[in-house]
Amino acid sequence: MSSEDKTGGYFWGTGRRKCSTASVRLRPGTGHIVINGRELKTFFSQGNQQAAVMSALRFVKLTTAFDVFAEVNGGGITGQAEAVRMGIARALLLYDRELEKGLRTEGYLTRDSRMVERKKYGQAGARRRFQYSKR
Repeated sequence: MSSEDKTGGYFWGTGRRKCSTASVRLRPGTGHIVINGRELKTFFSQGNQQAAVMSALRFVKLTTAFDVFAEVNGGGITGQAEAVRMGIARALLLYDRELEKGLRTEGYLTRDSRMVERKKYGQAGARRRFQYSKR
């Protein structure tokens, strides 16, 4: 592939969720996952976050076909896990365009645009008001 020659044998993908951004590189390998220089299980300690990262690879049945290297920053742990998931899905598209239909129907390629609503002045939070006293 010509795109593989330009990228040094890697398939690149960028994922975003809330305030998190992940740059993901896939390389044919054995299923080794490294995020910010740490193993998957040490970076994401909760099982649901590990499952979110692995879900796109599990869906296309390529969990042991690629090594994943991700750099993620911003936001919280859950947003970072979902950003890595989206980055993996986008990198898989560069590997094989035939996967797009399945990945898109499962929602792996759609950015979840929900953000935290800002706090308003004169209120306790975004929607919560201070307690009202009539008398």
